[in-house]
Amino acid sequence: MASILIIEDDKALRESIADAVSSFGHHALEADNGQTGLEMAMQEQVDAILLDLRMPRMDGLELLRHLRISGTSTPPAAVLTAYANSANTIEAMRLGAFDHLTKPVGREELKSLISRMLRARRSSRDGHAPAVEDELIGPSAAMRSIAKAIGLVADNDATVLITGETGTGKEVVARAIHRHGKRNSGPFVAVNCAAIPAGLLESELFGHARGAFTGATAERRGAFRDADKGTLLLDEIGDMDLAMQAKILRVLQEHTVTPVGGRPAGVDVRVLAATNKDLSAAAESGRFREDLFYRLNVVPIHLPPLRERLTDILPLAEHFLLQATAPPKHLAADAAARLLSYSWPGNARELKNAIERAAILCRSDTITAADLDFLESSSGLHPAPDFTQGELPAAIARLERHMIMRALQETGGNRSEAARRLGIHRQLLYAKAQKYGIDIDEPSENRTASVAKLDKPG
Repeated sequence: MASILIIEDDKALRESIADAVSSFGHHALEADNGQTGLEMAMQEQVDAILLDLRMPRMDGLELLRHLRISGTSTPPAAVLTAYANSANTIEAMRLGAFDHLTKPVGREELKSLISRMLRARRSSRDGHAPAVEDELIGPSAAMRSIAKAIGLVADNDATVLITGETGTGKEVVARAIHRHGKRNSGPFVAVNCAAIPAGLLESELFGHARGAFTGATAERRGAFRDADKGTLLLDEIGDMDLAMQAKILRVLQEHTVTPVGGRPAGVDVRVLAATNKDLSAAAESGRFREDLFYRLNVVPIHLPPLRERLTDILPLAEHFLLQATAPPKHLAADAAARLLSYSWPGNARELKNAIERAAILCRSDTITAADLDFLESSSGLHPAPDFTQGELPAAIARLERHMIMRALQETGGNRSEAARRLGIHRQLLYAKAQKYGIDIDEPSENRTASVAKLDKPG
């Protein structure tokens, strides 16, 4: 029997979680605020912690900071919140949270979470590192997963390889890693390796001594030394030639750069790399050094294209609108439908450009579908389905109903698999099915009434 500490200021919610924990065969400890919870975590025999984010006296993030300071023997802690966003997800994972989940949390998901935390606790006691599971806009499951990964890698110097199509936001991810990490007081330097001629790239990266070649009238430090004590992003590294790849590999191994015509100099740089190419396939074909690929691919982060993240399109569009005009303009329902029906081959970068263009040319405070007519093309725009017609709230409701019914149909009525494909918790699937009148059997054993109510803001 393990002891699970539940830190939650809502009494009914806390007791419902405790009942579920007890039914799993564990001993539940309860605290109604962060300060009391921290004291219990330090004084009691606790194997795992479930904590709310918004609490009186001490919030969840502050509690995680205190646990981190106290030492590595503290139990794994998972955050359960109704206010999940990329910022608090990244910060929670950076501070050592085992996981960061959005309420409501289903019974089976809670049981799985506790089991994973207890396995990590046992590994930690055995002398092994705990197995942690694995500002970005978008509520999709893919973006939440990326935010968690950023939180996990931000405070160490592991090399990260960020992949994705052009325009998906690879540099945004790199800047988030830098901003949330221990090197955030140092410089962030980005070099587009594809935009610099091969003959000049060595000087751009490593620098050169005065007089090293014709035109070198002054010393150049180079990007590696400019990024000293900070972070260097090697963007589009898949376009780098093999000779330069060998020199990059040597820098990563020896932490020393040699300027053109100069002497070796040590550097302290966290290196991130980004590419829209398949480096694994390039390595197999000899177009990219295999040893460099493995050196860069310590922690891979992949950004899916925008067409695979339908739920991110409108939040991104609203975000870009806020940046484009003052006061900000608004999207009409038909404009939202147009955005959702477009395939966005240029991804988030194309969406940003489209929103900026529409905001500038639109003479009213509301952008309509007519203001987005320039998106019409045989390659990108598809006929808008019926669920995107009418006012925005109704269109969104029809979209959700359509996606839920399609997921259930494609999975043969398997509710767990349908929820996974939709990127939502199974509990939320039941709630939305009931809201939209979708015929779906209510679970009898996989959910308890108490755990089903884990939806209080916190």
